[in-house]
Amino acid sequence: MIEEGRTARELYLALKSAPPRARFGFGRRAALVNVDVQCAYTQPERYVTAYEADPHQVAHINALAALCRRRGFPVVWTYVAYLPSGEDCGVWGTRSDTPDSLQNIKAGSPRAQFDPRAERAPGDIAINKRMASAFFETNLRSLLTYHRVDTVVVTGGSTSGCVRATVVDGLSCGFRMVVPEEAVADRHESPHFANLYDMAVKYADVLPVAEVLAGLAGMPGEA
Repeated sequence: MIEEGRTARELYLALKSAPPRARFGFGRRAALVNVDVQCAYTQPERYVTAYEADPHQVAHINALAALCRRRGFPVVWTYVAYLPSGEDCGVWGTRSDTPDSLQNIKAGSPRAQFDPRAERAPGDIAINKRMASAFFETNLRSLLTYHRVDTVVVTGGSTSGCVRATVVDGLSCGFRMVVPEEAVADRHESPHFANLYDMAVKYADVLPVAEVLAGLAGMPGEA
């Protein structure tokens, strides 16, 4: 193990300046998957479980969603919400039991609602996921297959949790994974930048939002 004094942010910025590997690149058809852009995680002034990295995160997500709709690419919004008993959270929900605990985000509650700043459209897809990855025990993979998607852009939170889990599963399913760095967030900068670094090295193209918008605009869009 290499031991040195650089922070996770410094490691990530150094990686950006000299990427060691080629990009996966944009394919022919994309989908946008916005992970858990819901009040429990996007409103730090209301909920202790929420966080913010880039203050314009939701605006960036809206811009990506608008472009995908114009291109005819599917736009997916996931959220976590559980039964009154919380049993569908499984073992994940057994480490604490407070009003702020994960399994206590109940279906239909204010914490489960999408952030009101998120500009969702009637044709967008909403998926209630129970675990970290948007792919785990949901119909996301079959939806992407139906739409002939080969490239998946992932936004939302958290960078070190549900975003990373979705990215790893997406790559494992054979998709080109893209993460717009200003459109993901985490509670603390160390896990945020450490996981941007790790995803960029192994699992995804981690790019500025402007480059992702340009990449989406330049895709052929054909099956």
